[in-house]
Amino acid sequence: MSDAPPTPRRPSGGGNARRKTLAQVAAENESHGLKKSLTASQLLLLGIGTIIGAGIYVMTGTAAAEYAGPSIMLSFIIAAVGCLFTALCYGELASTYPVSGSAYSYAYISMGEKMAWTVGWVLLLDYGISCTAVAAGLSGYANSLLATFGLHLPSCLTQATLQPVPGSDGTAMTIGWRFDFIGFLSVMVVTWLLVRGVEESARFNTLIVALKVGVLLLFLAMGISAINPANWHPFIPPAEPNFHYGLTGIFRAAALMFFTYSGFEAVSTAASEARNPTRDVPIGIIGSLLVCTALYLALAAVLLGIVPYRQLDVADPLAVATQIMGHPWLSIMVNSGATIGLCAVLLGLMYAQSRVLLTIGRDGLIPRLFAHVHKVYRTPAAGTLVLGLVVAIMTATLPIDILADLVSAGTTAAFAIVCFTVIWQRTHHPETPRPFQVPLGGIWFRGVWLGVTPILGMLFAFLMTLPLLLNMVHALLGGNPVPIALLGIYLVLGVLTYVCYGRYHSRLGRALQKQKDDQTAPDTPPETRSVSAGRQ
Repeated sequence: MSDAPPTPRRPSGGGNARRKTLAQVAAENESHGLKKSLTASQLLLLGIGTIIGAGIYVMTGTAAAEYAGPSIMLSFIIAAVGCLFTALCYGELASTYPVSGSAYSYAYISMGEKMAWTVGWVLLLDYGISCTAVAAGLSGYANSLLATFGLHLPSCLTQATLQPVPGSDGTAMTIGWRFDFIGFLSVMVVTWLLVRGVEESARFNTLIVALKVGVLLLFLAMGISAINPANWHPFIPPAEPNFHYGLTGIFRAAALMFFTYSGFEAVSTAASEARNPTRDVPIGIIGSLLVCTALYLALAAVLLGIVPYRQLDVADPLAVATQIMGHPWLSIMVNSGATIGLCAVLLGLMYAQSRVLLTIGRDGLIPRLFAHVHKVYRTPAAGTLVLGLVVAIMTATLPIDILADLVSAGTTAAFAIVCFTVIWQRTHHPETPRPFQVPLGGIWFRGVWLGVTPILGMLFAFLMTLPLLLNMVHALLGGNPVPIALLGIYLVLGVLTYVCYGRYHSRLGRALQKQKDDQTAPDTPPETRSVSAGRQ
């Protein structure tokens, strides 16, 4: 073991490895055609706007009622600590490689095309399901707001097509003639904003973040006086089977809340549109995570102090709290702030997903439609429209109960890969300048750099993934194959997409093949070259 770096290890794989160089990435970053307009404050607000959303507005109630009770505050801390290690890894990679595409681009540089495709496909699952879950929560608060004014939409237009059977613990589903119209409409409105331009979207996001944070702070100020300390006892409810309460319930809730922090990752996808990405992107990533953790803890404490935790398994837990407080005007403000605020979350997530699609399409692994930049708006307009339509349909048909587990599984997988990429990069390219470096250091063991921060990040990702997988298996054994079937179908579709399309249309693959052909051409007999030329 040693603290000093040895001679840099070079990647294995020989000439068959499809791996981007730093020079290629830098050249692509300068020729992407996107507008560099985002400042550090806008990136920070993008992260805050994306993080503060479904976690506090929707999933806090479900996680507390089903798994953790008042100890949901410990779940928030566990999830935040795990995310912090990953955020630090994102900060190092984003400052070293200021490119769009986030973890996908980092993997392409370090581990090659196949791993990059795997990471990109997982990220698309992460963002896609996150968008759907947030839009479902937005629909719940919007319906609650409409009901406050006496407007009631029919149930067939307020619920998803697929719904869990009440009392089945997620092991049974029902399908019916239902379509979440508000959720569908909200996704299409955000899609239109993203098509128009990132600068306009950033201005909209700034206003929305200011509004929703202000409403949440007002809820905190008004709610402190309504806290009943008896609602915090027992702080850790006695354990029940299937991760309900107790110590296992805390970790199960932490796994569920893990995805609510994933908005900070959206900041890294904006590197190509940041004015000073090596400085501003790490500020946006780490700063938004720290700010939102403090706000999450305060809101969870007040919410659980006002409402008994078993009454919070609803789509609009803050609205339930304001009803108990007896302030109708506050209920209207909270519902309005949640409805509009979740629009900002949806905006940030869909922005991030559209930029990942843009980068993958630019590399040729998916159709070029997703890489086309509109000449007027200077955004990937066509790809964003396709993305918006897919997410809108998913929102209208899939329930949030399934979505939360799927998105958390995608998030933890992507985070683990990001942490591993830092280790890989430090091992193979220790000489690369890194404006921001992960703290806590590391050691060299048999030519491999083992960093404390990335290893802890991978450990937390594993701990968050385990209860999610066990929960999917439990649902499968109970007669509900939908969650694990959706995950399996998605993974198989990813393999087929790369095998049947991506590897043949890869820009890097074609460039390497051309280079190989150019190298072997001089060795070709003159008569063979003449025949080939004649055929052409």
